[in-house]
Amino acid sequence: MPAPTSVLPSINAALNGISAVLLGVGRWQIHRGRVAHHRKVMLAAFATSTAFLCCYLWYHVHVGSVRFQHVGQVRTFYLCLLATHTVLAAALVPLVLLTLSRALRSRFLLHKSIARWTWPIWMYVSVTGVIVYWLLYHVDR
Repeated sequence: MPAPTSVLPSINAALNGISAVLLGVGRWQIHRGRVAHHRKVMLAAFATSTAFLCCYLWYHVHVGSVRFQHVGQVRTFYLCLLATHTVLAAALVPLVLLTLSRALRSRFLLHKSIARWTWPIWMYVSVTGVIVYWLLYHVDR
């Protein structure tokens, strides 16, 4: 039987992937003027990303960091991707909270002005999270 923590990287990647899909749907909904649908989907994206963050932190508290084993160009690519992913993920938490709070307080002009920055960063972090997972756990060694 695998250790309970061994499935968490896969769960985290799935949560990141689901967040990316929800972000895409949420953006599509608001561009179609479907505000109520946009709100529901973006709240689901927030919940999914929050679940990811909880699982991610729990995993790394119990397992620690996982070293990338490859060398050469793939390692350089991985480390560059990981660096941008990590920096933007750290910046994303306050951006998402600010964007969400403005929407929930019906401050839509302010919400829109920061969402223009939050959405692409959030999408990048979600997608690169899946790529980082794939490189770390599924690229042949």
